[in-house]
Amino acid sequence: MASVALTKHLHRFFPSLAPSAPIEIQAGSVAELIGALDARFPGLAGYLCDDSGSLRPHVNVFVDGRPIRDRLGLTDALDAASAVHVMQALSGG
Repeated sequence: MASVALTKHLHRFFPSLAPSAPIEIQAGSVAELIGALDARFPGLAGYLCDDSGSLRPHVNVFVDGRPIRDRLGLTDALDAASAVHVMQALSGG
């Protein structure tokens, strides 16, 4: 299962996320992973992706330390040992 870590700022909008433990998800692609996350934490996919299913501009996903290549279709492959980090960009003053 892929291990998923989310930035703590997402916990503000999704309090049911465990604050420090990685989430274990069975998925073969980033799209499948986001779908599985949304099934577990309803509404999360809508926060991470736009209506077409592409990553929103303020969201970055890294697989094994590298940014995903396909931000539109989320087809980047995952395997059982993948470490995924989902990060939200912050702005403001």
